[in-house]
Amino acid sequence: MKHCACRTDLPPTILVEFKKQGKKVCSRGHVFSKSSDCPVCPVCWSGYYRDKNKDDLPDTLAAPALRALLNAKIFNLSQLAKYTEEEILKLHGMGPISLAILRKALQTKGLKFRK
Repeated sequence: MKHCACRTDLPPTILVEFKKQGKKVCSRGHVFSKSSDCPVCPVCWSGYYRDKNKDDLPDTLAAPALRALLNAKIFNLSQLAKYTEEEILKLHGMGPISLAILRKALQTKGLKFRK
């Protein structure tokens, strides 16, 4: 999947109107709604990140869990191994199924969560 080339030159008046409507605009110009404070744009990261990093984070990881990791600045399994399971579970969008997927991915690479 190619990353789309969205407009980033939106006028300030349009940005203010989006904020009034409770919408967010990412740095690439995507407009999206989220009920949480998570700043990660779902349009940017749904397929783009997976295509660039297929060898590390598992493809079976759900989009909310992937966005939770990216928002926490965790971009690969080596970085993930520096955290405990409890710390990862506290991330918004992460659940027990995603944690099990990550645990298995870490084991495949000979890594594990910090104790």
